[in-house]
Amino acid sequence: MKKYIVYIGILVVGMLLGSWFFGYSGSKETSPKHSEVTVEKEMWTCSMHPQIMKSEPGDCPICGMDLIPAASSAEGLLANQFKLSENAMALANIQTTMVGTTNTEEKAVNLSGKISINADETAIQPAHFNGRIEKLYITSLGERVYKGQKVADIYSPELVAAQQELITANELKESQPELFKAIHQKFKNWMVHGPQLEEVLRTGNVKTSFAIYAHVDGVVSEIAVSDGAHIMDGKSIFKVANLNSVWANFDVYEHQIDRFKIGQRIKIKTNATSHKAYTGVVSFIDPVLNQQTRTVNLRVVLENKNGALKPGMFVTGTVALKEMETEETLRIPASAILWTGKRSVVYQKVHATEPVFEMREVVLGNKTNDVYEILEGLSVGDEIVMNGTFTVDAAAQLQGKKSMMNKKGGKTLTGHEAHVGMNMPTSSSSDDVLKSNERIQVASAFQEQLHVIYEDYIVIKNALTKDDSETVVVASKTLLQNLTKVNMKLLTEKKAHQQWMSAKIDLEAMAKLLAASKEIEEQRTHFKKLSMAFIKVIQVFGIQEKVYQQHCPMSDSNKGADWLSSEKKVINPYFGKTMLTCGEVTQIIE
Repeated sequence: MKKYIVYIGILVVGMLLGSWFFGYSGSKETSPKHSEVTVEKEMWTCSMHPQIMKSEPGDCPICGMDLIPAASSAEGLLANQFKLSENAMALANIQTTMVGTTNTEEKAVNLSGKISINADETAIQPAHFNGRIEKLYITSLGERVYKGQKVADIYSPELVAAQQELITANELKESQPELFKAIHQKFKNWMVHGPQLEEVLRTGNVKTSFAIYAHVDGVVSEIAVSDGAHIMDGKSIFKVANLNSVWANFDVYEHQIDRFKIGQRIKIKTNATSHKAYTGVVSFIDPVLNQQTRTVNLRVVLENKNGALKPGMFVTGTVALKEMETEETLRIPASAILWTGKRSVVYQKVHATEPVFEMREVVLGNKTNDVYEILEGLSVGDEIVMNGTFTVDAAAQLQGKKSMMNKKGGKTLTGHEAHVGMNMPTSSSSDDVLKSNERIQVASAFQEQLHVIYEDYIVIKNALTKDDSETVVVASKTLLQNLTKVNMKLLTEKKAHQQWMSAKIDLEAMAKLLAASKEIEEQRTHFKKLSMAFIKVIQVFGIQEKVYQQHCPMSDSNKGADWLSSEKKVINPYFGKTMLTCGEVTQIIE
């Protein structure tokens, strides 16, 4: 009996020991497996290049920065969404508006134009024989000329010889009347008749000069000759215009053409008579588009019997558009839209209380004043960026999201990113990465050095507005020299150093291309990229001066281009004298 009790005791003790031992071992093995599963599921990314995703920590293969946990950078956003800091929102003065509707039953379009002479009511006073002008009595543009008025005295060897023939034929008139008639007819063809010719026949003396009398009536609009000039049969002496009616010529942009038709009523005002409006109808729309201005000419004939409308006057025309459709149309400010030449995009604020944005492609309709119709891409109540759109687009590019020039998303390589071989400093936290357009505080001495480069940039910009390619070359070389003088030791923060290194590479590359180019259009292409780099520099560092960022959607074959200016007035460097004022201020950087 005792033996069975001992066996039972040993069995119980063994079971207790086994339970303790194997239970402990099982828990010990399970914990590492759970940990391994957690590690396998955690992904790592680069704060500068969100397209990089790895299953374990390490360095970014593009810039060498330490990877961070993907969850810490995602902020719960969808793939194409991105977020701006409150500081960046305030700094760039980003404003939004709600997409609304307007009724298209009746709208008005304003056009700019100029009064010109009615070409259908002009006439030329020609010369009817060869000779030399001894005295011209019409000397001023705008002078009134009446039919029958003496306008010039002409010496003509041809008429001197013909007079001698006429005098001889007159003596033989009785016996050879046909000869006299033929020679007399020559003078009529030369428009020499009446008292002048009768005097020659009566006295038998040859005249050395003949007067020309006007056979047109109007206001002199062009004088083709002067005293002592030689004239030829059929050539113009002067041109006159009948100003009882004038033309008002307006420029209609390409996207507006389908809004107009011949016969439409248009209300016209001038600065000289702002209290009075003239009413006319569209009489002509040019079938050919001007390739340089991308406009067509729209013409209105106006009565002008009192002479109040002077050729050369600037006028504004207002056309009330009544369309067949009465349905409501979505409309947004033109400042909200970015163009790429093929696509039109806006940025929608997708969170009611947080500055979270997403790019949306839209299809544009007609433009009325500074407002576009939206045919596709938005809905009533959508909140979109209307001021600071370029700033938001830059943020999208930096964060690798879909943007104006990057349809599929993914970070676009900048200067330092493209040079992978450079020994770039690394960072272990996303806090060291600059968010889009977030101003970095730097020493005022560094800003002063940037200001010197900015002044060189302005010289280049001003030269392009004047089509002065030689000054562009000289100023670009000066900019390159001043770039080398920037003291990077003034940048104490790592992120400031990285931003400047990236920008400097781009600035140097574009400045070298500008300095080596002599063709003005090629220089403008390089200037666009120089401007893109400089805009980022000014936004990030500042230069202790108010700078105006300006944009022309028609530049670079309608792809659009930006530039910087020290003044609010738009003077376009991409078209020069052709379209000097095309563009608008899109952002003020202070």
